[in-house]
Amino acid sequence: MATLHSLALSSPFSNSLHKPRSYSVPSSIVHQSTNSSFNGQTLRMPCLRLPMLTQNTAIHMPVIMMVKPKIQFIQGTDEQTIPDVRLTKSRDGTNGMAIFTFDQPSVFDSSGEIGDITGFYMIDEEGVLQSVDVNAKFVNGKPSIIEAKYIMRSPREWDRFMRFMERYSNANGLQFIKK
Repeated sequence: MATLHSLALSSPFSNSLHKPRSYSVPSSIVHQSTNSSFNGQTLRMPCLRLPMLTQNTAIHMPVIMMVKPKIQFIQGTDEQTIPDVRLTKSRDGTNGMAIFTFDQPSVFDSSGEIGDITGFYMIDEEGVLQSVDVNAKFVNGKPSIIEAKYIMRSPREWDRFMRFMERYSNANGLQFIKK
């Protein structure tokens, strides 16, 4: 299971909204003229003049993108139905499985217009967890239930899944009941 991490760099200009700061560029990078290797002509550039740096701070700081945890069956279309989730874990803790059961999921309302179910996607601020183990159950010829399985084959995958579930349950009012 691959995890996609997304990080953004903060702008020095957004930092200046909180505290007045000034930045300077070392003189070794500011050149009055530079020889172009393309045609050998001198290229004149205006002198860059910035105020002196008043405090020694990092210009680029990592920012974690906050994304509401969500589940999708069709990429780009959030599932509105809150699932029943059952967890199993091996005795030695090396692997486990999560079984999601969606009763009357909203994906059936829009799948004809938007497209086919392509998998099971759990999306949060750390990235995407996905599975293709998705089954539909039919009642009287109409789709009624979707069951999706997510298999975790290492303690690292288990921990990552549990972080997603903690975020998802907090956002959707779920609680853990040990049986």
